[in-house]
Amino acid sequence: MKAEIHPNWYAEAKVTCVCGNTFTTGSTLPEMKLDICSACHPFYTGKQKLVDAEGRVERFKKRYANFNLKAKDKAENSSKNDSE
Repeated sequence: MKAEIHPNWYAEAKVTCVCGNTFTTGSTLPEMKLDICSACHPFYTGKQKLVDAEGRVERFKKRYANFNLKAKDKAENSSKNDSE
């Protein structure tokens, strides 16, 4: 191996999550801050948590709330026009 090209290895790197969970692991960084970890991730906890960024879910639901109704109206109108 060439000398002086590999990063430093920290065997006791401290990892901190926003949920408050902390643990140590090996890494090339001495300290890491995570947004989500295995203690708070829905896949590992079994709890569904919907993260809504700036009301996008509500905006989507509002936009497509009448989608099926519009499709039915178009189908009815086209069948009325065909029978005339």
